[in-house]
Amino acid sequence: MTMNDTLNTMKDLTSKGMERMTSLGELNMRVFERMTAKQMEGMNLLMEQGNRMLTLATGAKGYNEFLKGQIEITQELSRRMMAESQANMAMAGQMREEYQSWFVKNMADVTADMRKSVPTL
Repeated sequence: MTMNDTLNTMKDLTSKGMERMTSLGELNMRVFERMTAKQMEGMNLLMEQGNRMLTLATGAKGYNEFLKGQIEITQELSRRMMAESQANMAMAGQMREEYQSWFVKNMADVTADMRKSVPTL
């Protein structure tokens, strides 16, 4: 292997490494965007329930009506939060699979590149 071949191999490995890191950064951004959107949905849900609770507190005609409304709002919030939690767990599973497939693919590529660049004995 000549010096020129060695330099070309190093250049190739470096450029492929940068491509891998770029693809990992893109994967991280997609995951971050999805997680942020889910957090915003959760905050919106809590704000909505808070507004409902304030409306109930100002509009209730008596203590019994207020208490009954609080229970209904709390039950609905609990159901919706459970559904959100299940959706978040499913999303976490999808993200794990995305990272795992990225890792497996890129490690296979690195192994193949290393085998090509190291001369056999």
